[in-house]
Amino acid sequence: MLPLYITSGEPAGIGPDICLSLADRIDERPIVVLADKQMLQQRAEHLGLNVELVDYVGQQDSCAVGQLYVEHVPLADTVDLGQLDANNAAYVLEQLRRSADYAMSGKSVGVATAPVQKSIINDAGIHFSGHTEFYQEFAGVPRVVMMLATKKLRVALATTHLALRDVPDAITPERLHQVIDILIHDLKSKFKIEQPNILVCGLNPHAGEDGYLGMEEIEVINPVLESYREQGVHMSLSLPADTLFTPENLKDADAVLAMYHDQGLPVLKSQGFGEAINITLGLPFIRTSVDHGTALSLAGTGLAKSSSLHVAVDLALDLARQ
Repeated sequence: MLPLYITSGEPAGIGPDICLSLADRIDERPIVVLADKQMLQQRAEHLGLNVELVDYVGQQDSCAVGQLYVEHVPLADTVDLGQLDANNAAYVLEQLRRSADYAMSGKSVGVATAPVQKSIINDAGIHFSGHTEFYQEFAGVPRVVMMLATKKLRVALATTHLALRDVPDAITPERLHQVIDILIHDLKSKFKIEQPNILVCGLNPHAGEDGYLGMEEIEVINPVLESYREQGVHMSLSLPADTLFTPENLKDADAVLAMYHDQGLPVLKSQGFGEAINITLGLPFIRTSVDHGTALSLAGTGLAKSSSLHVAVDLALDLARQ
C-alpha cells in the first residue's frame, strides 16, 4: 500500500501538534509525517503525549494506535514555540518538495498539508505565494483550482491569492475556461459526480445589475458560462453572491464557483470552520489541506484542534480509494 504523506508545516506553529494526533488513528494505508523527528518528539513530550515515532522506510502496513510514522527532515535551527525563524524556511519548503516528488514519481498516493507561514518564507528571501502555487509549479501544470469543502458545500475559486484591486483584470475568458474545465473534470473523476450542477457567483454586487454596477458579467463571465450551458453542462449564469449561498439555492448544487478568495470562503468557513478542507484540483496527484493557519499563539498549548487535518486525511484516503 502506497503511503499518504503529511507535511507538518511551520515548526513554530500548530502543525506538529496536530500531526501528533494522527497517532490515534488506524488507516488502511501508511500515514507518514514529514518533520524533524527530534522536534516532533520534543513537542510530544511538551504536550504530555505518549507517542512512539517510527522511522518510515517503506513499510506497507499502518501503525498501531499510539505510533506515528515519520520521515526525518532536518531543521536548520532550534524551534521556539510561536516564534517564527527565517532560518527554518528552507525546512518547510523541503517538506513540500519531498511530498510533491513522491507523489509525482508514484511513491505515494498524495499529500495532506498542515499550515505554513508564507510571510516568514518570503522574509527568508524565497518568493512563495502558497501551497497551491508551489505544487502547481512543481507539477508543471498550467492551471490549478483551489476548492474548499465541508460535508455540505464545495466552493472553488476563479482567482486565489490576489489583491482585490487585481481581481477584475484576472477574470478573463481564458482563465474561466481553464478553471471550469478543471472543476468539471475533477468533480467527475475524483468525486464521481456524473453530471455536476455548478452555481457561479458574479464578480460585482448584484452580479453587475445589468451593467449598472459593472460590465464584467455581461462582457466576460456570462458569455463563457453560456458556452458551457449550450454543451449541456448544468451551470448557472452569474448570480448575486449575497443571495446565492441560501439553503434553497444550494440544495441541488454540487459546487459553487466564486470569483475571488474572500467572496466564497467566508461563507464556507462560517458553516464548517475546523472541519473544512482545502483541495487542489488540476494536479496529477491528490492534495488536501487544513482550512486554517499556523495559529502561533496556540503552539504547544494543547488547545489546537486537529479536526480539519483528520478530515483532510480522510478525504485524501477516500479519493485514493476511488
